[in-house]
Amino acid sequence: MLLGCLIKKVMTAPVEELLSTFERLPESERLEIALEILKRVRHLDFPSLLNEDLIWNAEELFLELDRQETLNEKALIYL
Repeated sequence: MLLGCLIKKVMTAPVEELLSTFERLPESERLEIALEILKRVRHLDFPSLLNEDLIWNAEELFLELDRQETLNEKALIYL
């Protein structure tokens, strides 16, 4: 968890706004947009990822999965 604090990812305001709008969309529209973005970026020449980037992204993914799992467990308690 410390590594996520050390490697700070900075997004521009337009990117943050776009992602915020994306998150508010229904799942079907998010999937539609994701598919279109993947179609458009598949030919871009991406730089190689550094180990630190891979670790940071994996850490963020696992933290989000843990958060969702906790929310799901709490929801089951109230059923």
